Amino acid sequence: MPAAPAHRIEAVVIGASAGGVHALLDLLSGLPAGFRLPILAVLHLPEGRDSLLVEIFQNRLQMAVREAADKESIAPGTLYFAGPGYHLSVEMDRSFSLSCEPPVQYARPSIDVLMASAADAYGAHLAGILLTGANFDGAAGLAKIRRRGGLTVVQDPAEAQAPTLPEAAIRTLRPDLILTLDSIRSLLLTLDGNSC
Repeated sequence: MPAAPAHRIEAVVIGASAGGVHALLDLLSGLPAGFRLPILAVLHLPEGRDSLLVEIFQNRLQMAVREAADKESIAPGTLYFAGPGYHLSVEMDRSFSLSCEPPVQYARPSIDVLMASAADAYGAHLAGILLTGANFDGAAGLAKIRRRGGLTVVQDPAEAQAPTLPEAAIRTLRPDLILTLDSIRSLLLTLDGNSC
């Protein structure tokens, strides 16, 4: 099991693209009902279609699941998804904001946008995780989390359904950890144990 970081983690931000729904379900389905850290997630979705992520994950997880709303304060023990067609950002008061700014790395919502803003809001108290994906969105955001002193984790590309994103992250920065989904789940449990 990976060791806990030096700083207490107060939030987790996760990004994924191709293969991300399956990977995130595998990762989070083992978390207990009492898991306290908020998890902020971007999974790339086609624009112009309703997202079913909340319904899919709510039926499989023991934690609260919701689509992030503009001006909503981030609550513990909740999985938040970025909705389709909007960038999701974290403000300095640790609330969400939504915007229709142009796509970043061809994506809106963008993993980079969420990770970079969360890095500003949480600094060293943030854990960033990149999973499977077929593009580069997320590598720059994870690099910013590292620059701000946060914990950076990348799914082992050998395990990823689409290794392009984890490989891009590994090339862009030297992540703190490169782990399988099982090991990332163990890490989340360790981080949550140090969150009080």
